[in-house]
Amino acid sequence: MKRRDFMAGIAGAASVWPRTARAQRRPKPLIGFFSPNSPLIARPWTAAFVDRLSELGWVEDRTVAIVYRWGEGRTEHAANIVAELVGLQVDVIVTHGAPSIAAAKEATSVIPVVFAVATDPVDSGFVASLARPGGNVTGLSLQGSDLAGKRVELLREILPGLRRLAIMGEPGTVRLEMAGAEAAARAFGLEIAISNIHRAEEIAPAFVALSSQCDALYVCATPLVNTHRAEINALALAARLPTLHGFREAVEAGALISYGPNFPDLFRRTADFVDKILRGSKPADLPVEQPVKFDLVVNVKTAQALGVAIPPTLLVRADEVIE
Repeated sequence: MKRRDFMAGIAGAASVWPRTARAQRRPKPLIGFFSPNSPLIARPWTAAFVDRLSELGWVEDRTVAIVYRWGEGRTEHAANIVAELVGLQVDVIVTHGAPSIAAAKEATSVIPVVFAVATDPVDSGFVASLARPGGNVTGLSLQGSDLAGKRVELLREILPGLRRLAIMGEPGTVRLEMAGAEAAARAFGLEIAISNIHRAEEIAPAFVALSSQCDALYVCATPLVNTHRAEINALALAARLPTLHGFREAVEAGALISYGPNFPDLFRRTADFVDKILRGSKPADLPVEQPVKFDLVVNVKTAQALGVAIPPTLLVRADEVIE
């Protein structure tokens, strides 16, 4: 055997053996839970994950330990946070959002990574395919680019006179969804204004231009947007801009309407992936799953403040109407 092959074999074994030995020494498995949002924003999703784990026999602080890390809406911190979790030698990393998943995939090829939310994990390069993920990464796909067209349709249903649509988001985080929304808007003959935001300081200035250019605002869900959703909705209301988001919690914070997968349900199902991995399954053998529960939520109070009449047919279809 060549010396370099022998040394490579030792290095490969070293990347696996410490984790196996660690699992034997540790009294209970350790999960690294990293949300790029704040604890407050992620609370309902975190609770859903922990509750489902408990149902599966993994009770926090009794049969499993969880170390939490929060990005506070700053995606640039993802690499450092994931590196910390890898350094803690967790048994599985749970995260969501493209920057966090990419950071986890880059940081380790050994520790299993389960993503609760990914717009398009195949196109993003996180998995080889939905049916056969390969590697150490798997989870749940939003297929967010496919939903963008439906969301634009909903805006047109509420606003028959819609001509100009603004699309707001972090381009590096939700590139696929922004592209899907833009393609759908162009298919409907709408004029488009793209509002790229990278920092919280850029949110308020963005509305100065949007208020005079657009009839409505499509907001792509990102950690930055989630963290500042109340501010975004308040600015939109002041600018008389009806807003559409991809998750219900934004409507609770004053947006007009949301349509998208139920995030608590996604995090519950994430716990099922973690359960299988902790019991010996390999991420490569666990197909990526897609949402099964979607929410259409309307805020009637916001509609009244904007002077927008919500069609009765849409109210009947809504899963929740906030008054």
